[in-house]
Amino acid sequence: MSSSSYSFLDVIATFVGPTGAFPLNSGIEAGGITITMTADKNTMAIGANGDVQHSLHADNSAQITVKLLKTSPTNALLSAMYNLQKLSAKTWGQNVININSAIGDDVIATSVAFKRQPTIVYDKEGPMNEWQFDVGTVTEILAASII
Repeated sequence: MSSSSYSFLDVIATFVGPTGAFPLNSGIEAGGITITMTADKNTMAIGANGDVQHSLHADNSAQITVKLLKTSPTNALLSAMYNLQKLSAKTWGQNVININSAIGDDVIATSVAFKRQPTIVYDKEGPMNEWQFDVGTVTEILAASII
């Protein structure tokens, strides 16, 4: 008999760039970390006679969204890196995000650039800051837990 369990506590995410490196896990909001591929990997064409043609696209780009509590110290780290990196194309888009989990998932995102600073909200209840990143190449290996 096998059982499967998941906990965000077993997810390790790191942000590494030319202006610093730190874990992303501190102060993650309930929305967590989302990785969305930018484009489809395939286009299918159907010929007049019903023949099928698949076109494999080389695009491995993605967008990563990290939702942080307003009080997370990670906001200050990301904000400082954003403000330093936007000063020069030499430092822009040179970040790497790594995400690993105890269930065996492994995500490596390279050529990562800040999409923009998050929308800032001051409200009745503590809001979240949503950081978005454009990713040149993402490699995702999803695995079932073997523990």
